[in-house]
Amino acid sequence: MVRKLRLRGRLGECDALDRLTGTVMSERSAVLVVRGEPGIGKSALLDHYAERISRHRVVRVAGVESEMELPFAGLHQLCAPFLGHLDRLPDPQSEALATAFGLSSGPPPDRFLVGLAVLSLLSDAANEDPLFCLVDDAQWFDEVSAQTLGFVARRLLAEPVALVLATREPPGQAPLAGLPELVLKGLEDAEARALLDGALRGELDDRIRDRILDEARGNPLALLELPRGLTATETAESFGPPAPAPTADRIEQSFLRQVSSLPVATRRLLLVAAAEPIGDAVLLRRAARQLGIEPGATAPAEEAGMIDIGALVRFRHPLLRSAVYRSAGLLERQETHRALADVTDRALDPDRRAWHLAWATLAPDEAVAAELQTSAVRAQSRGGVAAAATLLAYAATLTPEPRVRAARAVAAASAKLRAGAPDAARKLLTMAEGGPLSEFDQARAHLLRAQIAFASSRVSQTAPLLSAARGLVPLDAALARETFLDAISAAMFAGRLSADADVGAVARAAREALPETEGPRTADLLLRTLAVRFGTGYRDALPLAKRAVGRLLVEPDAGEVLRWSWLTSAVAADMWDDEGWAALAARHVRTARATGALSELPLALNSQVLVDLFAGALDAASLLTAEIPTVLEAAGGDLAPYGALTLAALKGDGPHAEQLIRSSLEDSAARGEGIGVSIAQWARAVLCNGAGKYERARQAADQAAAHTKDLAAVNWGLCELVEAAVRSGDRDTAVDALDRLDEATGVAGTDWALGVQARARALLGTGTAAETLYREAIERLARTRVRTELARAHLVYGEWLRRENRREDARAQLRTAHAMFTGFGAGAFAQRSGRELHALGERTVGRPAAAPTALTAQETQIAHLARDGLTNAEIGAELFISPHTVEWHLRKVFAKLGITSRRQLRSSLGERPLAPAPA
Repeated sequence: MVRKLRLRGRLGECDALDRLTGTVMSERSAVLVVRGEPGIGKSALLDHYAERISRHRVVRVAGVESEMELPFAGLHQLCAPFLGHLDRLPDPQSEALATAFGLSSGPPPDRFLVGLAVLSLLSDAANEDPLFCLVDDAQWFDEVSAQTLGFVARRLLAEPVALVLATREPPGQAPLAGLPELVLKGLEDAEARALLDGALRGELDDRIRDRILDEARGNPLALLELPRGLTATETAESFGPPAPAPTADRIEQSFLRQVSSLPVATRRLLLVAAAEPIGDAVLLRRAARQLGIEPGATAPAEEAGMIDIGALVRFRHPLLRSAVYRSAGLLERQETHRALADVTDRALDPDRRAWHLAWATLAPDEAVAAELQTSAVRAQSRGGVAAAATLLAYAATLTPEPRVRAARAVAAASAKLRAGAPDAARKLLTMAEGGPLSEFDQARAHLLRAQIAFASSRVSQTAPLLSAARGLVPLDAALARETFLDAISAAMFAGRLSADADVGAVARAAREALPETEGPRTADLLLRTLAVRFGTGYRDALPLAKRAVGRLLVEPDAGEVLRWSWLTSAVAADMWDDEGWAALAARHVRTARATGALSELPLALNSQVLVDLFAGALDAASLLTAEIPTVLEAAGGDLAPYGALTLAALKGDGPHAEQLIRSSLEDSAARGEGIGVSIAQWARAVLCNGAGKYERARQAADQAAAHTKDLAAVNWGLCELVEAAVRSGDRDTAVDALDRLDEATGVAGTDWALGVQARARALLGTGTAAETLYREAIERLARTRVRTELARAHLVYGEWLRRENRREDARAQLRTAHAMFTGFGAGAFAQRSGRELHALGERTVGRPAAAPTALTAQETQIAHLARDGLTNAEIGAELFISPHTVEWHLRKVFAKLGITSRRQLRSSLGERPLAPAPA
């Protein structure tokens, strides 16, 4: 007969876990975060649940406070039983996880690729039997492990996997914020009284019992531990005045009373066990011998049920471990850590040895500092940025030589900033600046100050970045160029909203400080391109821009592709290079997906959305805009919804587009992001031109084109301004806008540039000259990827022909425009062309409404990838979901399309890609 563990007062909680089991048994994933204060019963609930599901595969792990700075320590516990299956994962995933766990060497893995690898590993492990992962004390997981668990929890869907995470962290705290929760409260009075009575070994005065109940506040561990080992008299003395301390502190005090009754040797052994994080019984015995503690010293603690020593060493409760450790004196703790360092294998576990040495050392010690620095390098190589930052900070503190200490403090500050801790970075810089710094480290510190300021506030930090770049020129030309690029980018983003962010001044400063010949890297050529573009003008920058685009398209380094793709693609769009722009955006997305760079993916997707919108691929753009919030949620980032608002504008979804535009304008003002104002106003101009609200379109386009240094956006704004001004009768504004547009399009000389130029000139022209220009615009734009521009050329030509009373010719152009806009899903422009056709006595048919069984955005994406021959694993890697989830979606796709196999997808979906190729 199976023994059933009874929990008092937790019937509802147990029912919730049973429902979770039912979900998993139906082959769906289930995630639950169990929250509550220390001692409230989280561990007991996990114990009970583990017993209930013992016939299935159960993996139990627990966070350890002293391991919080060891990268991937918590995650390694969870994945250890399945590491023999690494070869079943796609190569990039298996390599990332092996590097993270120190099983192989390689470049630092992207943490989101590691997350996808863990997701795939758990999914694979659940193939044969449902998998239940129970994580206790998740608040003690190292930062990167906690972030990865949050990522995995949000991506689990169609796998028979349960992930239950017990934590003390308050609700809403990242990285587990937003996941399903079960909050444990104190027991009701009757249950609390029954639990206390069951723990007592004798009679207890009612007044003392009531005092214990009041102090415990329904906390089960407090009810069990506060009276443990005390006589009635002792209990009465202990519970005189009400204690103001939190429940956890009172429980620790109770544990300390119990520990104080043990022999000295036993207390010392408990301290060794508390300081040794992995529960290694062999290591515990070695350290005990090192300290001269007899093996039998454990007996009193084991008899009291405080500790269990088997293959692993386990305390009765984590609060007992922390009480033992905190109660020891500083010298005693140092001696303990020194012993543990001495018996930890230098070759097999160098990082944990270095960590013990750090805790054993107070005075500066170069040997220990050097070991910590080496451990930091190892942590960095495994992607543990936060751990590397902490190790470097300790190394700096323990460094005796002032100049070396200052240099290590600068390195630690840089790592802290990369780990997302600008306040800690600022403190380390203060330490560094208190000692002698080399000229190079002074320049690095100056740069870090500027970067910290930018990380703390999105307000322009152009001036400090520019100052840092100048200081780096004689010391590190490569880093100086990158810093000048950062300064130019900051000035571009700030634009009209910052008085001191003159991108032209930054460009001139870069040209003055650096030699004219560019270096071998993409960043070198890109800097020169932008310096010339904003320094001397568009014409001189054009050949440089073409080379920068070409160089990045063949750049072999994925890191360089990720870092410079957005800026280079903006240059391509600014130069009216539709082919280069599309190729760069597509490669940016592919590289972000292939490398698992989830933090970079939203920016790449937004760029691709704009490319798709100009290509008329609004369906593809819709899929991407639907994916962006999911990726941002997983990555924990934030990004203005530029893609979503321009999509809504081109679709003609007025209320939704206006809401997004207003929100974007407010957010841009708060962030000091002037380029956001240009994009939002351009989107509003597109929306209003499509709807025939030309006066409002003119006002918005005038705002969009107002800041001449906005790459690409100013040109697009000028195109809208010419059309809106002509249609609203403001010829002077239209002529001025055309003159400005000609300066860029004439120099660029591409079909895109000359096509929109001809269209704009035609809008202002008359007679035969206008018709020639309309035909030229259509001919040129037909050779490009910018299909929406072509459709608009057909539309304005048809409108002109109708006004010229050439009805049949007008019908031909307007039918073409209407068919194109309808096919794109550009509703407002389709209606505008439809109104023109109605005026000619012709009826039009709109886009068919989606059928009730229409595929969702994600189903459409998965279906097209499966049609193109990708495996479930490859689709999962591209979309950051597991192969099981891909299969689950495909089953729904098959049901909706009425098919039974992948082979039939081609006939159901056709050959058409999500993004159309040029004509």
